Amino acid sequence: MPGTAIIRLPKGNLMKSALWLIVGVGLGFAAAHQINRTTQGRAFFENVGGRVDEFTSAVRDGYTDRSTELRTAVDEAEDIIAGLTNKD
Repeated sequence: MPGTAIIRLPKGNLMKSALWLIVGVGLGFAAAHQINRTTQGRAFFENVGGRVDEFTSAVRDGYTDRSTELRTAVDEAEDIIAGLTNKD
């Protein structure tokens, strides 16, 4: 099918890849915990958290604005369609 990407892993490598993913995530959590124990580390994670909050707020606001625009467009289209069908 055009436009569809299929990733095929050789048999046996999927479990190995999953294991390395789990090990990496675990090491990342352990490192983050150790970094968070320092004053600079805490400040770093607070900064990152603030930026994530700003980003999610911007995405939420954009989604809400676009949703409102689309609802308005649908309402206008329904009014136009209703006006056309009432002429008959």
